[in-house]
Amino acid sequence: MSAAPKPLAGLKVLELARILAGPWAGQLLADLGADVVKVERAGVGDDTRRWGPPFVEDADGVAGAAGYFHSTNRGKRSIQADFDTPEGLELVRMLAANADVVIENFKVGDLAKRGLGYEDVKAINPGVIYCSITGFGQSGPSAAEPGYDFLIQGLGGAMNLTGDPAGLPMKTGYPAADLFTGLYSVVGVLAALRARDETGVGAHIDMALLDSQVAVLGYQAINYFISGNEPTRMGNSHPTIVPYDTFPTADGAIIVAVGNDGQFARFCQALDLPDLAAEPAYAGNPDRVRNRADIMGRLSAATARFASADLVARLNALKVPVGPVNGMAEVFAHPQVDYRGLRRDIPDARFAGGAAPSLRSPIVIDGEGQMADRAPPGLGEHDDDVRGDPAWTTSGTPS
Repeated sequence: MSAAPKPLAGLKVLELARILAGPWAGQLLADLGADVVKVERAGVGDDTRRWGPPFVEDADGVAGAAGYFHSTNRGKRSIQADFDTPEGLELVRMLAANADVVIENFKVGDLAKRGLGYEDVKAINPGVIYCSITGFGQSGPSAAEPGYDFLIQGLGGAMNLTGDPAGLPMKTGYPAADLFTGLYSVVGVLAALRARDETGVGAHIDMALLDSQVAVLGYQAINYFISGNEPTRMGNSHPTIVPYDTFPTADGAIIVAVGNDGQFARFCQALDLPDLAAEPAYAGNPDRVRNRADIMGRLSAATARFASADLVARLNALKVPVGPVNGMAEVFAHPQVDYRGLRRDIPDARFAGGAAPSLRSPIVIDGEGQMADRAPPGLGEHDDDVRGDPAWTTSGTPS
């Protein structure tokens, strides 16, 4: 029995993007079944091909593209084009004329100067969904400025919420602004495709890293709107729930995420402090928030007497949310992560060991984890393939 087609099978996506946010969106669309053609600068390619070490070795032990490139370009076909030549621009224009979706992250106005802006492509392909990804959006006083994830995390308020209050502001350990923008871009593309099903009309999606970073401030922003109080760095503490933090143990640290008063009472029971939960200063969550320093000091002194494994076992038995702080080796050795198959290497004889390392998308549809089965491409690997594909070279508006 053949596998059911993926949800986006037949969708043609032209990716004129590099680094992360745009390629992240393209990879997710590829995972869901779209045919994603990635256009790379002739002879140079996506910058992240060289963002290593580490580099993924080929079957002969020669270093190929960096792990960074492999993390965000699965499932795509790569062709090369020189945007500074008429031939290169004509190739991209032909592909755009046949695409359902165009993803680009050029500087504002750059593609329009080359005759490849949204209005240019719309004129030859009225149904196109054209997704522009920039640091600051297509309009506004900062629109022309370059945007980088690190800078956006600081500018967008995230770093002032992250890190030890006694230390410097911290970015996340992964490029959150880029990744969120890529994910929001896919949501926008899918919504625009749904609207096109009804109207036949395409759309221009304007995605900005700064917009995405500010949007995910979530309850921190709403709490600021309500109270007028500036949120501050709190390390691992939660601004409105106590105790919800890391706790020291005799041999390390654990995470305890108490979400209600019943869990707090059981936490105290596990620490052999059953009377603590009945004290008026700690009885309810608002009381504990007001008396945060005192209750956290008493709880931390108690947890430090236990070995991590013993305390985790006690808390699990009492159904108090608890967990470790895992490193990568522990993450991928975890039985649930292993069972869900989140590491899923892609068989390919070109690579050392006969497979390309990969991490599948978290989307599971009808029991099938959604992930493209094509390894990240070599630079220009599909030049002839795409140029000879009638789906991409036949004039006319996509269906």
